[in-house]
Amino acid sequence: MTEARAKARPEPGESRFAQGFALFAECLLTGVWIAVAALPLVTYPAAFAAGARHLGRRLAHERGGWREFAADFRAAVRRGWLVGVAGWAALAVVWIDVRAVRDGLPGGPAVGALGVLALIGAAVAGLRAAAAWHPGASWRTLLASAGRRTVLDPAGSFLLVGGLAVVVCSGWFSAPLAVAVLGAVAAAAVAVEERYRRR
Repeated sequence: MTEARAKARPEPGESRFAQGFALFAECLLTGVWIAVAALPLVTYPAAFAAGARHLGRRLAHERGGWREFAADFRAAVRRGWLVGVAGWAALAVVWIDVRAVRDGLPGGPAVGALGVLALIGAAVAGLRAAAAWHPGASWRTLLASAGRRTVLDPAGSFLLVGGLAVVVCSGWFSAPLAVAVLGAVAAAAVAVEERYRRR
């Protein structure tokens, strides 16, 4: 474990392009790990949390790979699966809301738009909470503070909305491409949280 936390120095003479490309490749690989860990459907918050921790280690030049990702995932999924269930429940409520709007519910368009915006806000708060997760953290506390940051940092929140839109468009175009892009969204969440901390 000590070795896993040891600093990994960049190769001497390695160009910025090579470092950036290595990080991009790590994001793609992490996207695959996130997709595999999220296959049970209710584990997606824990999968994103483990992916964000992995990318955070990579950015800090610390050693870490699949084993560390799996250990973080096991720790995050203990309570994180409840967050996953709540997310699917919220999606079901918004889907029923949109169906009611299509069936001619009075005042429906405004209610439907509000439901969709609330769902997008919840998704952004979930990503921010996953990026801030660490072993022993309470998901309830993380989500409450992430909700505040979602409102107080609109620029970062819009960046994550753009990342989610890229995943949806990629999935529409080609499902394997969306899998790889998940890692880029996790990296964006890590960057947004780091930017907010440094303000």
